[in-house]
Amino acid sequence: MNVAALVPLPVALPFLGAALAFVLVRHPKAQRRASLATVALTLAVEVLVLALVWNAGPVAVHLGGWAPPFGIAMVADQFSSLLLVVSSAVSLAVLAYAAGQGAADDDARGPVSVFHPTYLLLVAGVSNAFLAGDLFNLYVGFEILLTASYVLMTLGGTASRVRAGTTYVVVSVVSSMLFLVSIAMIYGATGTVTLADLAVKLAALPQGTQNTLHILLLVAFGIKAAVFPLSFWLPDSYPTAPAPVTAVFAGLLTKVGVYAIVRTETLLFPGGHFDTVLMVVALLTMVIGILGAVAQTDIKRMLSFTLVSHIGYMIFGVAVANVLGLAAAIFYIIHHITVQTSLFMVAGLIERRGGTSSLLRLGGLAKMSPLLAVLYFIPAMNLSGIPPFSGFLGKMGLLEAGVAAGTPLAYVLVAGAVLASLLTLLAMARVWSRVFWRSPADAENPEPVLLATAPDSSGDWNMRALRTSKYVDATEGRFAGETEVPILPRMMVYSTLGLVVLGIALTVFAAPLFELSVHAAESMLARTPYITAVLSGGAP
Repeated sequence: MNVAALVPLPVALPFLGAALAFVLVRHPKAQRRASLATVALTLAVEVLVLALVWNAGPVAVHLGGWAPPFGIAMVADQFSSLLLVVSSAVSLAVLAYAAGQGAADDDARGPVSVFHPTYLLLVAGVSNAFLAGDLFNLYVGFEILLTASYVLMTLGGTASRVRAGTTYVVVSVVSSMLFLVSIAMIYGATGTVTLADLAVKLAALPQGTQNTLHILLLVAFGIKAAVFPLSFWLPDSYPTAPAPVTAVFAGLLTKVGVYAIVRTETLLFPGGHFDTVLMVVALLTMVIGILGAVAQTDIKRMLSFTLVSHIGYMIFGVAVANVLGLAAAIFYIIHHITVQTSLFMVAGLIERRGGTSSLLRLGGLAKMSPLLAVLYFIPAMNLSGIPPFSGFLGKMGLLEAGVAAGTPLAYVLVAGAVLASLLTLLAMARVWSRVFWRSPADAENPEPVLLATAPDSSGDWNMRALRTSKYVDATEGRFAGETEVPILPRMMVYSTLGLVVLGIALTVFAAPLFELSVHAAESMLARTPYITAVLSGGAP
């Protein structure tokens, strides 16, 4: 099979699907089905690419027939192919979640019809970024996904979403301008923007010039990855978006920035000149992010701060600059994409079922919806690093890599990682005790839905609850009359369940997955397979 012919498809298929979804804008059911089919087909292609690349090594495609290093190169290696598969699997789950919400609400409160074509453009942008073989195409990938994210973040046009979207746009534009300036300076210094060619030519530049270019790229990618102190924008931007949008943003957007940092440190600027800086950044990101999470009283804001904190673990793995650290970082990226997305999906279900995402006003959901409690508990413990989950295994790999590095700063980083993990558990347990465990009567100004006296006649609290039910007035201790109760659409629940199961699968198959991560790390640190695949003209 010609592997090279498959490489552009993860970008081309979502673009074609977006065009089809736009044509079907007046037919919501057909639009949802076309979007789901597109992402499912994209995922199938990416699984095939991953299987073939794992045996053949990196595969490069030069679009337009230009000889390397000219033209646009798309490169699939073990690292990028693995991230493609995971990102599309998560994208499919979130799209099913959004489709379930839209179908249940008759698209009145759920994502409007423009959601589907824009979402597919986001998927195309993420895939393009992972496959980009040159800096300018990486910039294009960022701009595609950022343009789509601007639209998705402001769906509904509420004041809070527009305000958060404005901050997001300004920060993203600044980051993109820095990246574009970096590209211009790199091209001026080397005469190329192809990553494989740069891997050879950058080493010939004076060290001062290399450091300047290196810093510019790290700052641009650091903003996109939301590392401290460049993460200030994220906790205020993500929680205001619709639940499916927040979930896919949390899972994918920052990871594209992390991916770019990994490529910068392993391919363009090997040698670890800024490893000490990255260690400090990783430590501050982990600790300050999780301290912010512990202080929150809203589930989505708390999860946004944990998202920032756990980006620090990934930078930790890159900063220790050994095979084990990079492999653990790759494993942790895969784990975090899956688990963090599932937690944001659960947060959307909690908000829908309880009427709010405020920790102060929720209570009793474990009794009202046992399945929802399970859907929260498993990924929460996974993110906290409780054994034997994949979060624990990924963190143990990072801690071993830190100890193997053996420097005083590495030991401080290990201690910071342990502290951040314990505080993550505290934040997750706090949500559990307040939202699920305590009585609704103990909450502050609880929503009426929390005070329902009994389940409906079917006894099914998990999927549909009552359309009408009698509630107790919290202040006067009496029935308050008939009230509409939000339901949990089956498709939203099943898609969340599927992603939670995928998180469990990462634990069950952790050994082979970590072995794949080690192979990917060795290939990236060697650099030769990637450079040879691109500069020799393509696939082996």
